[in-house]
Amino acid sequence: MKFKPANKIQDLQYFGEFGGVNPSISDSSTYTFLSAKTMFDTFEGDAEGCYLYSRHSSPSNLYLGEALAAMEGTEAANVAASGMGAITPVLLQLCQGGDHVISSRTIYGGTYAFLKNFAPRLNISTSFVDITDLEKVEAAITENTKVLYCEAVSNPLLEVADLISLSKIAKKHGLKFVVDNTFSPLAISPATMGADVVIHSLTKFINGSSDTVGGVACGTQNFIDELRSVNDGASMLLGPTMDSLRAASILKNLRTLHIRIKQHSQNALYLAEKFEQDGLRTVYPGLRSHPGHEMYKSMMNEEYGYGGMLVVDAGSLDKANELMELMQKKNLGYLAVSLGFYKTLFSAPGTSTSSEIPEEEQKEMGLSDGIIRFSIGLDNDIERTYEMMRECMEEIGILEPAEENAE
Repeated sequence: MKFKPANKIQDLQYFGEFGGVNPSISDSSTYTFLSAKTMFDTFEGDAEGCYLYSRHSSPSNLYLGEALAAMEGTEAANVAASGMGAITPVLLQLCQGGDHVISSRTIYGGTYAFLKNFAPRLNISTSFVDITDLEKVEAAITENTKVLYCEAVSNPLLEVADLISLSKIAKKHGLKFVVDNTFSPLAISPATMGADVVIHSLTKFINGSSDTVGGVACGTQNFIDELRSVNDGASMLLGPTMDSLRAASILKNLRTLHIRIKQHSQNALYLAEKFEQDGLRTVYPGLRSHPGHEMYKSMMNEEYGYGGMLVVDAGSLDKANELMELMQKKNLGYLAVSLGFYKTLFSAPGTSTSSEIPEEEQKEMGLSDGIIRFSIGLDNDIERTYEMMRECMEEIGILEPAEENAE
């Protein structure tokens, strides 16, 4: 049967302690025990249903984790206070000094900076490769390689990873396959294609209201237990704990994710097709011109479309900045980083979310100065949005007026 992530979320039903339709929020940092033995057993991980300390787990965090695990089709999940608070413990749990990671070269700037600049302090090295070239991926594997890491749809260039083939390579060489699915929740389900761990920044589409940061790692029950171990669990010992109030808030927003993702995708596809027709260099997985279009299509849960992320090349950084400032002035969205908000967000990733990547490496991967990354909003009248965006592009000379084009 086809995996249906929204059904998995819907089928979870929680009751608050007084019969509320939302589970009660656990507003405690520590929890009491009726016997000393139960406290001891909980420290050892042997007391089901008991809570020890909120850095370890809390009812609110476990409710959210259970819903996200259901969404991704994994046994369990552990939530964290930020996306990086999920990513870094996973990598540190899977690697130790002397180990090697193979990572896509186009990933979120924070992840890149961690692997490139911080992990070497712990004697963990990384090879950054073109994740769409399977031969290069396999050629980069050494006897010390432990993890193959990529994003299902990459930030910011929207490259599409062949998750099934990458999973086969990982299993062939005994590697853990870790996939960041932040750009494509519901649309792509990496665990069904062999990913060992699926990561999200909950800050983005899953929460959807740009009012909090959060992260999650979804995997086997055994791996999540390892992350939470009081003795050597990276999530327990590094302390990236999500607050219970935030966990409860994100869980509520998760219930509308399926509706929002469909609208984000519908709007982004409309704009992408229009911009491409206008002659702009446009990158969007829903376009036939996208190198990963057929790959995405083969992996996607169809009703959710090709996602809300869109890249347009304005030609130069000056033009990109001028366009973004004008669009913000016209109330078309915000000149801001992040994604998944109800309003459109836009930024020049080379000087913002991917600025950690050296300039020469940006050029090598095709991240030119004029690129604008759009997180397309939930606009009800997307035709009106397009006309207004086009007027902004005409005003600053990125596009010629439509009348001249017609001539």
